[in-house]
Formats: sequence, C-alpha cells, structure tokens
Amino acid sequence: MTMFETGRRIYISGPMSDLPNLNWPLFNRTAVHLRNMRWEVVNPVEVNNDPAAPWLRCIAADLQAMEGCTAICLLPGWEKSFGAQIEHLAAQKEGMSIYKLEDLIPEAA
Repeated sequence: MTMFETGRRIYISGPMSDLPNLNWPLFNRTAVHLRNMRWEVVNPVEVNNDPAAPWLRCIAADLQAMEGCTAICLLPGWEKSFGAQIEHLAAQKEGMSIYKLEDLIPEAA
C-alpha cells in the first residue's frame, strides 16, 4: 500500500486533553491534508464535537469509529496521551498501517 492509494481509510489519533482548543486545529488541518491525498479520513473531532463530553464516552465512540480503518495517523505527542495510546494499541491489534504525521505530511509536523 502506498500512502496515496485511493479507497484507504485512516484514523487520526493524538493528544487532546489539557491542550489549547483540545488540539482540534491540528486534527482538522491534518484531516484536510489527508483528504487532499485521497484518504478517507476519520477525524475524532468530527466524531465527538462536544468539548464538554465525558472522556469515556469519547474514547468509546472513537474506538468504534476506528472500525473499518486500514491505517492510523499519530499526531505529535501521542505517546503522552492515554487515549491515543489506547487507539494505537487497537490499531496494532487490528493490523492497521501505523504512520506518524511527519511520515505522511512532512511539512505539517
């Protein structure tokens, strides 16, 4: 698989909690870049667009939204995010391709 192959579905994963604007601007910019690269994108900001939603409800919806994805894009700082670590483990378990943001979009990192 190449990163430019059409018909591929990618999930964006990264830190949100305790970051300004919940890091949504980076998630949204990444989604635009990936869509321009012909990925079908699952953006958790679009899955859970209520900043006051409980964490457990959000992570449960995010994991469900990952179903059918073939890849995951890890944003900077994902290693420090409990939720992103869970999503990374789920991606590994499901055999998804795992990319860091800088691997896919060098200018965005």
